[in-house]
Amino acid sequence: MMLNENNSMPFMKSLATCLNKMVKEGYTEDFQITEQGLEALRKHNNYKPEQIQVVNFFRFEGQSDPDDNAILYVIETDDGTKGTLIDAYGVYNDPNVSKFMKDVETIQKRNIKN
Repeated sequence: MMLNENNSMPFMKSLATCLNKMVKEGYTEDFQITEQGLEALRKHNNYKPEQIQVVNFFRFEGQSDPDDNAILYVIETDDGTKGTLIDAYGVYNDPNVSKFMKDVETIQKRNIKN
């Protein structure tokens, strides 16, 4: 992801760089999709789509391998838990993540500064 003409988009070189920035901003929980919904791996809480908001997301494309595509979801839950969920997109996406995200009511894209 690179700066656009009006410098409103951040320059994020990699998924790791972006993830580190989100952790510094307080999004420290790691999430995964399970049969029970969105699971907070540290807290062991589970959330339904109506209990979360995607406050931002970032897409990354592998420079050397077109199959190396990922999306980083930045999530806040109704109990104040803040964290991230990473999924592949394209051929290797997790259909359970896609299905869960289709039911999430609030998905935003924010412009952030470096």
